[in-house]
Amino acid sequence: MTTMMASNLVTRWSGALWSGALGICAIVAIIRPAHADPRAVVELFTSQGCSSCPPADKVIGDLSSDPSIIALSMPIDYWDYLGWKDTLADSRFSARQRAYSRMRGDREVYTPQVVVNGSTHVIGSDRAGIESAIGKADKGAGVMSVPVTMSLAGKQINVSVAESKEPAVSHGEVWICSIAKSVPIAIAKGENRGQQITYHNVVRNLLKVGDWNGRAESWTVPIENLTREGVDGAVVYVQDGSRERPGPMLGAAYTSLH
Repeated sequence: MTTMMASNLVTRWSGALWSGALGICAIVAIIRPAHADPRAVVELFTSQGCSSCPPADKVIGDLSSDPSIIALSMPIDYWDYLGWKDTLADSRFSARQRAYSRMRGDREVYTPQVVVNGSTHVIGSDRAGIESAIGKADKGAGVMSVPVTMSLAGKQINVSVAESKEPAVSHGEVWICSIAKSVPIAIAKGENRGQQITYHNVVRNLLKVGDWNGRAESWTVPIENLTREGVDGAVVYVQDGSRERPGPMLGAAYTSLH
């Protein structure tokens, strides 16, 4: 089938202030480091109203068990008119998918579509194609080369981005996602009517943490004003470009909140 960010305070340790909303469903009183140095961020643009999507949703479930891959589901809303309104969809995800298409210079906006490390797109159900795209992206200059760490301490998340070791990689935007690891949905209408489908690592909110300029930097994100039920994980990623013009993924980290 063809065709992203609320009002918590983010305080950068160097003094800059940011605001936004982060939906996290628990206050964690211990420090737990995130998994380090993943090789890929895999974003799936999917829809509960798309009959071609369930196999891709399963692939993302499989990939989410691989600690070297950060797999994310970003449900879009442009198929809602087909008879079933996607209960997880967010118009920001539809905009993100279109922004990727503009940056590639094509009109390839469809579901299920996977974008690997912010650049290559693959049919979401094509597991071999996704693995191939990950392998090719590994060869790109600077792709997933910046170490990112994330930890929980009391009522805040600490985010650190290391200094770049590559001269060509000197800036990027830092974003944090709150995610629900597993969301079963009973679909009553539309192309997938009668099915119960489990969606994996569903992004429930996005918050810009700050801008990274190639030097080691850290920020804190307070956990308050819980906005989404079911959120049990968080992902931080550093991406070249901007929200309107997203580029390659430079680094990322994931942590469980339970």
